[in-house]
Amino acid sequence: MSSTSKKLIAVIGATGLQGGSVVRALQARGQFKVRALTRNPDKHRGLADEVVAADLNRPETLEAAFKGAHGVFLVTNFWEEGADELKQAIAAIRAAKDAGVKHLVWSTLPDVETISGGKLHVPHFTGKARVDRLVREAGFANYTFVVAPMYYQGLTGALAPQKQADGSLGWALPIDPSVRGIHMGDIGEIGNIVAGAFANPDKAGHGEYLPLVGDFLSFNDIVDTLNRQGHKLSFRQVPAEIFANSFPMAAEIAATFAHFEAHTYLGSDWSDRIALANKIAGGPATRFSTWARTNFPVAAALSSAA
Repeated sequence: MSSTSKKLIAVIGATGLQGGSVVRALQARGQFKVRALTRNPDKHRGLADEVVAADLNRPETLEAAFKGAHGVFLVTNFWEEGADELKQAIAAIRAAKDAGVKHLVWSTLPDVETISGGKLHVPHFTGKARVDRLVREAGFANYTFVVAPMYYQGLTGALAPQKQADGSLGWALPIDPSVRGIHMGDIGEIGNIVAGAFANPDKAGHGEYLPLVGDFLSFNDIVDTLNRQGHKLSFRQVPAEIFANSFPMAAEIAATFAHFEAHTYLGSDWSDRIALANKIAGGPATRFSTWARTNFPVAAALSSAA
């Protein structure tokens, strides 16, 4: 198929973890033409077939960014300073609809407020969930919800083990380490699900939820897996109220762990949705032990960084 006759997919956040994965997966399939959207196109010229300027905080940039696109992958970043996810998503949905986009794939998360009956407040989950209805009601011919898990990568980043008071390297977190409640995955693989959804709108373009899940673990499982691979890591459960006051955003992270413990990451049994996501992706997602063997840094490197 010549590139002129291929349908065009525009990818928001093309230089980020999710968008970058989507760009790579679409290119690997070779079925679509890929337009990478970024705030700094000059820095990323070779990223895709086209690299175009777009900024969710400047809705006027989205018209040109989506022009001629058959599909759009939309993700917002809660942690970005000053980001208003709802405002950004509304602008993007409106611009995509105006541009005649046929298939929107939105990266969402579970609605913790609803799942917990209002007991838990986790804005970085629920804020995304509140956009789902807007996607549903926008009138796209096809739309799909992909759900990112807790990233394996987080265990070498924001959630990396720290030097503990007893001298060990490990985690001190407000969660019962024996409770299996964490749906996890390699975020670099979310693109396989997104590309599969664009390629199979008949199977995954009618509002299906497609979670990326490589493993379902407790913190004990995580620690045991890593220690079997030669690490010497510890885990200590700390009271949520003490943890919640330890740094900015700690209260939200404590509430997130409370959600995992009470309801699991996804909030209920999503085994059918996980099975569909794996099918759409073309195979199961990577297990944690496999990922960790090649991606989890050796203890010496971690302790020197601690």
